[in-house]
Amino acid sequence: MLFFWFLQVICLQSALMSMLSLSSATQPTCLTCGTIKISKLIIADSCKYGRRATQSFGRMDLGQNLVFGKTAKNIIKGLYHNPRFGILAASTLPVIQTAEKLSTYLFRTEKGGNVTVIITRLKDGKYGVNVEISSLQLTGNDADIIMSWGVFRSDSSSRIPIHSSDSGIFETPFAIDSLNKFSAELEFDASLAPFYISFLLKWHLDGETVEIKSHRKTNFCFPVGVKSGRPGPLGVSYSADGSLNFALFSRNAKSVILCLFDDSSSEEPVIEIDLDPYVNRSGDIWHVSMDNAMNFVSYGYRVKNDGQEKSSVVLDPYSKVIAENSLGKICKEPTFDWSDDVRPNLPMEKLTVYRLNVMDFTRDASSNLPDEIRGTFSAISEKLHHLKDLGVNAVLLEPIAPYDKLKGPYYPSHFFSPQNSYGPHGDSTSTINSMNEMVKRLHANGIEVLLEVVVTHTCDSSSLAKIDKPSYYYSNNALNCAHPVVQQLILDSLKHWVINYHIDGFCFIDSSSMINGFNGEHLSRPPLIEAIAFDPVLSKTKIIADSFDPLLNSTKEIQFPHWKKWAEMNSRFCSDVRNYLRGESLVSNLATRLCGSGDIFLNGRGPAFSFNFVARNHGLSLVDLVSFSSASELSWNCGEEGATKKRTVLETRLKQIRNFLFILYVSLGVPVLNMGDECGQSSGGKISVKERKPFNWKSLKTGFAVQTIEFISFLSSLKIKRSDLLQRREFLKVENIDWYGPDLSLPNWEDPTSKFLAMSLKCDQNDENALTSDMFVAFNGGDSPVTATLPPPRLGMEWVRLVDTGLPYPGFFSTTGEPVVEKIPGSLGYQMTPHSCVLLEARNVDG
Repeated sequence: MLFFWFLQVICLQSALMSMLSLSSATQPTCLTCGTIKISKLIIADSCKYGRRATQSFGRMDLGQNLVFGKTAKNIIKGLYHNPRFGILAASTLPVIQTAEKLSTYLFRTEKGGNVTVIITRLKDGKYGVNVEISSLQLTGNDADIIMSWGVFRSDSSSRIPIHSSDSGIFETPFAIDSLNKFSAELEFDASLAPFYISFLLKWHLDGETVEIKSHRKTNFCFPVGVKSGRPGPLGVSYSADGSLNFALFSRNAKSVILCLFDDSSSEEPVIEIDLDPYVNRSGDIWHVSMDNAMNFVSYGYRVKNDGQEKSSVVLDPYSKVIAENSLGKICKEPTFDWSDDVRPNLPMEKLTVYRLNVMDFTRDASSNLPDEIRGTFSAISEKLHHLKDLGVNAVLLEPIAPYDKLKGPYYPSHFFSPQNSYGPHGDSTSTINSMNEMVKRLHANGIEVLLEVVVTHTCDSSSLAKIDKPSYYYSNNALNCAHPVVQQLILDSLKHWVINYHIDGFCFIDSSSMINGFNGEHLSRPPLIEAIAFDPVLSKTKIIADSFDPLLNSTKEIQFPHWKKWAEMNSRFCSDVRNYLRGESLVSNLATRLCGSGDIFLNGRGPAFSFNFVARNHGLSLVDLVSFSSASELSWNCGEEGATKKRTVLETRLKQIRNFLFILYVSLGVPVLNMGDECGQSSGGKISVKERKPFNWKSLKTGFAVQTIEFISFLSSLKIKRSDLLQRREFLKVENIDWYGPDLSLPNWEDPTSKFLAMSLKCDQNDENALTSDMFVAFNGGDSPVTATLPPPRLGMEWVRLVDTGLPYPGFFSTTGEPVVEKIPGSLGYQMTPHSCVLLEARNVDG
């Protein structure tokens, strides 16, 4: 016993001397004795196993394949030929390092034993990997076990090595302790992570080598620098400890692989992390986390479903920033200073809206803007004066999310980010910043920003179909808006626009499809529409339903469930006004639209929920409505198809354009102008969005544009000035409106040949804030002139003319008003030309 005690003391002293020599050597024999950096990969030039430092492996040639199950071609030279001797000596002197345990992996071998892998973070920031073997039943006298391992940028089944060229393998002997437990330790530089280690065991028996694999007859494989992660929030998020978390919903995926790219122009990922359903899945959420001190720039997923081989890399639906390779960008969203931003928060009834396409609005060279900002958000800010000239206080942007380039903006591929091409430099950061700058500047000028959004369908290339089509869709590209996961995606995206971009409201295109159930059936209480109406964030914004279906290029009329929250783009207003001005409608239909469409909005809402329009981007422009006849577009060419030089036709067209604008502004509800209508933009009678031309800023100098813009500005001011009658949240009372035919008799409501309608709008005498002047409005949609008998004004007042669309410019409107002279003593009448509208206002005789 004394001899063995003395031997242990000698071994202890020898080990201490060895440690001292290690610490003072310029080339340490082991213990993190340097690294080899190849591309962006760093692998340990040495490893430690058991509790003793081994001789350095030396530098390895990465010119051979990592082939497991075969004799290594590049076995590292210089290993102890009898590792058990080194292990016995080391067992008396533990090497102590403070370590943080990160993860543990358990394997079962085909021989019945267990393999435990413990991954730690050492105090110097490196990763420690401890591999232990227990309960492994070995026979024979020679029980030397070697771990044959390699580093992969993916799991070994994918056969993606760490470098484009072939690479070699390491062979590390195991140490054994008194409990017959084998162990080996490896260290790796933190800059290498994340990566995979794939290994198998080799057992030397009687001069032969026996390979030991897992119980599934595969290599043992595990990631380093990767943790289980957490299921929320979806997308990329940063934890308090600095780690980066990825979370993706897919109920039906058989496997999910996170793909990381170090160059946004690269087509192949640098590393693929195969998510283990037992470790990286909670319910239907796949998740993984890792340190964020990495040089990866973008990411995506390979999602494998039944019958698939290798799937393509797809975009994360919750990515907030899109990289150049159309995948998610690994970064925090750009910060923006909103400290001075004040949302206008305009009452709905006070809105005047201008609908525009971000790119088409300024991409033409006639905008006289620098090339780098034409067609971008920044360019809209530069054209602020034009919006103010029109008197609008809200812009409605056509969809700005990424979309199918062939089909257009109404076929989205993503929901959380603006299209990169709308930024000055075409990258995500400049796009986000320029959009925020635009919103902030418009807000500073009292203009709200509304977005058109499509949440009922996607384009063919959307990642949703490749991630989990049964959950996201109910038919082809139609999204299943009744599915809770789809609802959450839509709600999250909308709130993202409100919170991070300060958007003031949304117009939901194809809103009639939002009421569909799992099989496309109509629901009486669609959950998505109700959720938006009562969401604490979204319910404070403007939410507008637009039943236009871009898939069918038509409007689907439905009774929209509104919960007294939803406004609607009033397509009936459009069709009834068009029909009246082309002589194909009852005057009763026009009267309904003038008064705020009570047939739609009377039940708990009001005229402020009616967004009125006469022309839209899908269909004929305003000038084409009076230049081409189309039954589907309800248009009339005023006597000749297309371009003409006939004076009478041109005069009628000019009057009809004025009539459209006049009715739009004097009707109760929110007027919506369409980009280009103020300057006579034409698509030659074509109704496709693809045929639309960019805004021509030179056309603003034409006589038509000058007088039309002046007229629109006048109508905007009039609507504000007479908000008591023209901007109302509630409907007019019966006693505040009278209807007339040409001779002050009741109109011929049901006579299809009757084309004349007049109304007297009377101020509420009990309202102290209301003006005391009444208004008289008359419409002659016929081909013949009409003498309209005027009702007598209040005592001490007289009628003055503000608008007569039949008069030549500039006399067809007046801000001061022209007195109406009696032509027949004792009877006050007004002569109206064919196809014209008149607005009179009662003024005090004394001025």
